[in-house]
Amino acid sequence: MRSRADLSAFLMQLAADIGAQSYLLFAVLHERERHTGQIISSNWIYDAIELCGLDFITRLAGLATDIGQAPRSIRPDEAPELPGIIDGETARILCVLGHNELYVLKLAVGRRRYFLVLSCGEPASIRAEQLGRAQLNCCYVLSTMHAMLAAATVRDPLSDRERECLSWVSEGKTTEEVALILGVSANTINAYVASAMQKLSASNRPMAIATAIRSGII
Repeated sequence: MRSRADLSAFLMQLAADIGAQSYLLFAVLHERERHTGQIISSNWIYDAIELCGLDFITRLAGLATDIGQAPRSIRPDEAPELPGIIDGETARILCVLGHNELYVLKLAVGRRRYFLVLSCGEPASIRAEQLGRAQLNCCYVLSTMHAMLAAATVRDPLSDRERECLSWVSEGKTTEEVALILGVSANTINAYVASAMQKLSASNRPMAIATAIRSGII
């Protein structure tokens, strides 16, 4: 598997094989004192993600079962039993949009941790006894997709000007040409590119460009 499309097809089939109707794969990114969920692949409808919000999805990580643990069924209509995770309004949204039962699985891929949410509209439709094998299978598949996962979970650290300068450089423009295009001095362009290199942990311009392209930043 090499692409997001391949991953989506795999997760869709995995979900179907165990009786789930929906899947959502996400990572939790640690930014200073805040933890933010980053969705990698999902077939949830837009409204479900938009109305529930990333904060809710991030909190689901706290309910994840690790490999070897008995899977935990989560029923949104029993939200009062999950204070701080699912409130009444979120529970109502989930049930209305067909997520009446959820399982959250923790996936270990090297040093990284991902979380897979499997859900269905009719409780007990998901074959819980098959979740352990599905969890291991998913870990194996993700372990073959390091580059794609890294690109999917990267945050764009560049400012608009830094990204613009690096983009022009990637097209073969010299510092002087970029300065002329943007109407600033060559020293200013060099400063922007140097800042971009530092943010991308690159030791030279080609490395910065390669990292930015691979991560989808430019």
